[in-house]
Amino acid sequence: MNPEDDIDQTETSEWLDALSAVQAWRGKTRTNYLVNRLVDKARADGVYVPRSLTTAYKNTIAPEDEEKSPGDRAIEHRLRSIIRWNALAIILRANKDSSELGGHIASFQSAATLYDIGFGHFWHAPTDTHGGDLVFIQGHSSPGIYARAFMEGRLTEQQLLGYRQETEGKGLSSYPHPWLMPDFWQFPTVSMGLGPLLAIYQARFLKYLQGRGLAETGPRKVWAFMGDGEMDEPESLGAISLAGREGLDNLIFVINCNLQRLDGPVRGNGKIVQELESVFRGAGWNVIKVLWGSGWDKLLANDNSGMLLKRMEECVDGEYQDFKSKSGAYVREHFFGKYDETRALVADMSDDEIWSLTRGGHDPEKVFAAYAAAVRHTGQPTLILPKTVKGYGMGESGEGQMIAHQAKKMTQDALRGFRDRFQIPVADDDLANVPFVKLPDDSPEMKYLHERRAALGGYLPQRRRQSASLPVPPLSTFQRLLDSSGEREISTTMAFVQMLGTLVRDKQIGKHIVPIVPDESRTFGMEGMFRQLGIWSSLGQLYKPQDADQLMYYRESKDGQVLQEGINEGGAMSSWIVAATSYSSNDVPMIPFYIYYSMFGLQRVGDLAWLAGDIRARGFLLGGTAGRTTLNGEGLQHEDGHSHILAGTIPNCISYDPTFAYEVVTIIRDGMRRMYQEQEDVYYYITLMNENYPHPGMADAGDGAEQGILKGLYKLRDGGKAKKGMRVQLMGSGTILREVIAAADLLRDDFGVTADIWSATSFNELRRDGMAAERWNLLHPTEKRRRSWVESCLDGNEGPVIASTDYMRNYADQVREYVQAAGRRYTVLGTDGFGRSDYRVKLRRFFEVDRFHVTVAALKALADDGVVKPQLVADAIKKYGLDTERAAPWTV
Repeated sequence: MNPEDDIDQTETSEWLDALSAVQAWRGKTRTNYLVNRLVDKARADGVYVPRSLTTAYKNTIAPEDEEKSPGDRAIEHRLRSIIRWNALAIILRANKDSSELGGHIASFQSAATLYDIGFGHFWHAPTDTHGGDLVFIQGHSSPGIYARAFMEGRLTEQQLLGYRQETEGKGLSSYPHPWLMPDFWQFPTVSMGLGPLLAIYQARFLKYLQGRGLAETGPRKVWAFMGDGEMDEPESLGAISLAGREGLDNLIFVINCNLQRLDGPVRGNGKIVQELESVFRGAGWNVIKVLWGSGWDKLLANDNSGMLLKRMEECVDGEYQDFKSKSGAYVREHFFGKYDETRALVADMSDDEIWSLTRGGHDPEKVFAAYAAAVRHTGQPTLILPKTVKGYGMGESGEGQMIAHQAKKMTQDALRGFRDRFQIPVADDDLANVPFVKLPDDSPEMKYLHERRAALGGYLPQRRRQSASLPVPPLSTFQRLLDSSGEREISTTMAFVQMLGTLVRDKQIGKHIVPIVPDESRTFGMEGMFRQLGIWSSLGQLYKPQDADQLMYYRESKDGQVLQEGINEGGAMSSWIVAATSYSSNDVPMIPFYIYYSMFGLQRVGDLAWLAGDIRARGFLLGGTAGRTTLNGEGLQHEDGHSHILAGTIPNCISYDPTFAYEVVTIIRDGMRRMYQEQEDVYYYITLMNENYPHPGMADAGDGAEQGILKGLYKLRDGGKAKKGMRVQLMGSGTILREVIAAADLLRDDFGVTADIWSATSFNELRRDGMAAERWNLLHPTEKRRRSWVESCLDGNEGPVIASTDYMRNYADQVREYVQAAGRRYTVLGTDGFGRSDYRVKLRRFFEVDRFHVTVAALKALADDGVVKPQLVADAIKKYGLDTERAAPWTV
């Protein structure tokens, strides 16, 4: 606001003096109240009052309001200094001979105080009386966490020396990876943006468990650490409005603002702290800035002219980074020296004293006060913005420099300077060896370290590998879906919904079911669950729904069971992940079923799906309206022909493309057994279709069907006797299996060819089985050769093999070598190319996977085997009206 616009300076002074008097005599709370009342009155009277979402560029908590730490500051400093040393020693020793292993020194040095205060005073481990706080540790800070665990006696020196050497199972993973260190790390965070996103949904899920009476989560907090550069990831900010809207006061974000990302400043021409404060305040968060260390308090108190605060606010982040990469003399000249008033403030300070003015994130008292205020705050999530220096203490080897993030080595002078600065007990002649430092167990420091963690319930991070097993209903529980549907036509989606309805009514596991939908319940026929189970809301339902007079009205409830996430696949997947890991995070196993348009699943949230594998999630993903020709009216953007290929890239994702209700039931029931009874760390992806047709019963499939369904292949129908050589093996999955069945009839009726029909419920599982057999044979050359499941199934079933699916050809093509190992020709049909909108029959003809193309492919295979004349194939092409000159579907 321009002072020259003031038409009555006397009146203005009176208002400002009155405000200052209230603040001096009645405090900030009263001042805030009066200002807000004035703003509300002005707005009500039609006055435009723009509300600033940022506060002054100084600490949010005034020195006189800071809660003081009860800890021994000197001992904590010594411990923190040794942990700093060991953290850099891990990286330097791993890269002593080369830089091949890599690693990050600077990130933890920037954040060491932030973690130390949390570990020492705030973060509870799980106990009988406290479920434990959940801490999302920034991935690049992992060496510091290892260094602390080494001090605690939880990791050995040999393990530290194995940093980033994981193949033999004895080293330490580069970043937080539960798959690689299942007893240590809880949350994968180094895929930037996913940590903050998951932390929000983790905090909300704690409220969900509390609301449903499944766990006491009230005392627990979710802490998420991230860097300011990471906040450029869309996922980092993507759900902060949800946290504010739902008042997640059990959530604390700590964004380490060292002003620097990988290659340079985060906001060289601006201020990332102010930007983030504005964004989060606007989303309804409580924001605490920790910008300046205690040494600045006196300077700010003496800043009667206001010029120091003005200087702080006018400097951009690029300048702040430059200041901390230089010296005290440089800061005197270029920061304080701009104005006479600021120069005078430090006139009696030496250059070294100026250099020792720390940023707030390196001051344990300031950090403790911020954490204490955050823990006390209610009604809102809290964001803490500590300002730090990247590579703090690294001197010429990286402190505040552009190269800091990539630093893997330090010069001897910088290493000596680091040792001296933090008073590390390492002699000069041992300095080049960068030894790990560990104090005697009976030293005051080590006693203090263990006492602090004992007071908080134990050591962190730690991960629970197993929880209570859940009883899984027998397959016969779902008999109605195992039997033939007769003339009644249903989709596999409806079969799943009916099975889910049975599960939620089960007295033993029903309460553990978590249905998750992204605003598609009605699409999938799940609206009946609105009234039956309720949609979870922390507020309940504050309105009368428009459809209240309907049987299946929209009902929100504080103890609702359904998580309805809106048009929000990333959020729904995050909810699924936190539910799928509740067995570990909360010691409460939950069974999440997340159903969505399959095109908007693994393709859209692939990074989260990979993370789900790493975090050892257990649950079900249901890709609805799946297949490239099944969701017939939606077109290119909606038609999925590749989700199973994506699923196959995740090692512990078990995927199936079932055709019939009994297959769906068999797969889900066995998945529950594996994940919740046997507690295997796998998760399931199952595709479901919206096409209605009659379903045969499981009894019709014959003996061994259950095993074959789970293995990925079983004979659905034997074609009977055949003329010599006139036999083929037809495979299919999903809705295209019905085209394969129809093709078998065409082959028999039109050409006298007998076809055996195989339901290939999972080419991905067949591929994995085949690789296992292949590997065993490779490593056991003198032993009896093992056969893959594909080869075993084809044994005794003559003729070439033709596979057709609603997915790209390489989905079924991945078992080619196992078909060929059985001595068979193998032809694969698939839906390569962009989707189209049209009738299903036309789409399947367009992509060349319909019954006619299957028939022609079978005849061509027989011709190539010399069983029939090529002319017969040409006759079939003419008979079925196939266009031989049209462009391939994947080219148009």
